[in-house]
Amino acid sequence: MTILRSIFAVLAGLVFIFITHSATDFILESLGIFTPPTVRFDTPWMLVTAIAYRAIFSVIGCYITARIAPSRPMLHAMILGIIGVVLSILGTIVAIKMDLSPSWYPIALVVMSIPCAWLGGKLASGR
Repeated sequence: MTILRSIFAVLAGLVFIFITHSATDFILESLGIFTPPTVRFDTPWMLVTAIAYRAIFSVIGCYITARIAPSRPMLHAMILGIIGVVLSILGTIVAIKMDLSPSWYPIALVVMSIPCAWLGGKLASGR
């Protein structure tokens, strides 16, 4: 039963991150604040804004995972961080091949996955 609770904890954080990232992207694109997905994403303030909200949502998602983990909250948060690294690497490969943005942007998303996971886990562990 503990393994199912662990899986649920990681999935809960992953779903939160996916929904918040996607919803925020959609809202900003729909309002015309960000460029549509069919246009190259390369305006500096947009890139920095996207990195900022993705980092915040990632920390919160890892915090959620750590809080509902049945034991060892930091381990669960870091597992979610590793999943984030893998998914971000896949996204980086696609983004660079399709020239969707400057190369540094998806690479930054890979690099920030583990620190965000650590911070979320630390915040949950320090309660």
